[in-house]
Amino acid sequence: MLEMILAAVMFLVAAAALILGIRSLREKGFLFNNGYIYASKQERQNMDKKPYYRQTAVIFFLISLIFLLNGVEMLLDAGWIFFVVIAVAVLAVIYAIVSSIMIEKRK
Repeated sequence: MLEMILAAVMFLVAAAALILGIRSLREKGFLFNNGYIYASKQERQNMDKKPYYRQTAVIFFLISLIFLLNGVEMLLDAGWIFFVVIAVAVLAVIYAIVSSIMIEKRK
C-alpha cells in the first residue's frame, strides 16, 4: 500500500514537471533558469530568453521522466529501472552543462 502511495506522489511530481516543461517550451510563465534568475534587471531586459526557456523545458522533461520511471519502478518492483533513472539523471546533468556552455558561446 505504501508503494502505491509513493508511486502516486512520484506520478504527480512527474506531471507537475511535465506541465512546467510544456510551459517553458511555449515560453510562458516564470523562467526557472539560473542564467535568468541571477541576471541583473538590465541584463534580463536585454537577454534573448528563448535558449534559456528551451534549456529549462528539456531539463523539466528529463526530471519528469525520472519521476515517472521511479513511480513505475515502485509499482513493478523492477530494480533494473534504477539504472535507467541514473542514466537519465547523468544525461540531464551533461545536457545542462553543455547547453549552458553553448548559450554562453552564442552571446
